[in-house]
Amino acid sequence: MQQVVFMIHGMWGGGWQWENYRGVFEPEGYRCVAPTLPYHDVQPGSAPDPRLGTTSLLDYAGFLEAEIGKLDSPPILIGHSMGGLLAQMLSARGLARAAVLLTPASPRGIICIKPSVLRSFWSSLTRWGFWNLPTFPTFGEAVYGMMHLMPVEDQRVFYERMVHESGRAAFEIGFWLLDRRAASRVDSAAVTCPMLVVGAAQDRITPASVVRAVAKRYRATYKEFPDHAHMVICQPGWQNVAEFVADWLKSAL
Repeated sequence: MQQVVFMIHGMWGGGWQWENYRGVFEPEGYRCVAPTLPYHDVQPGSAPDPRLGTTSLLDYAGFLEAEIGKLDSPPILIGHSMGGLLAQMLSARGLARAAVLLTPASPRGIICIKPSVLRSFWSSLTRWGFWNLPTFPTFGEAVYGMMHLMPVEDQRVFYERMVHESGRAAFEIGFWLLDRRAASRVDSAAVTCPMLVVGAAQDRITPASVVRAVAKRYRATYKEFPDHAHMVICQPGWQNVAEFVADWLKSAL
């Protein structure tokens, strides 16, 4: 049976962000499935769906669980950024054969607010009620937090493909102590599948120190790339990360 790699994108993104990784995994015989999260399948630059602002991580996880339910067997989960946190949540539900977390957002209990993170989200965090509103970074924030190792000519192209994100989801990740629903909680003891966590030493929006804490929580295999930042799925050298993941899967499964 052909093994499925189920790819989960991060904030402001879509399934299109996995185009590079498809080019690595499909020739290896994997079937790649890369869904787009609710309210993200819109024309870039268009007004966001008003429901997006209050969409929870739990809503995203429920959507993804339903998509996984359409498959014949549990897939390999590969999640980037917020998608990495969603992969943790789904793994704890027993829905993964293996999980790969690429510069992942952290679950409840790990402090992720650092100065560089605040700077990356500043325009959103300074809007009263952001936790109920769609959010979108300024170009400067996106470059600083995520794209500073991408070629200048690619930064604008990537930014113009981004869409709005849920302020509620951002709140649940960054301010979990105030979240009564504990949406970002993950029962680490329930995660029993093989797990690889990938950090990037120059990451500003999910700092490597936070990602190392994620790996420690699950006693996962950890790999840190010194010359990478957040966008390990598309910045120069992404092939090195993708090939490392592919090799790890061959040894882990």
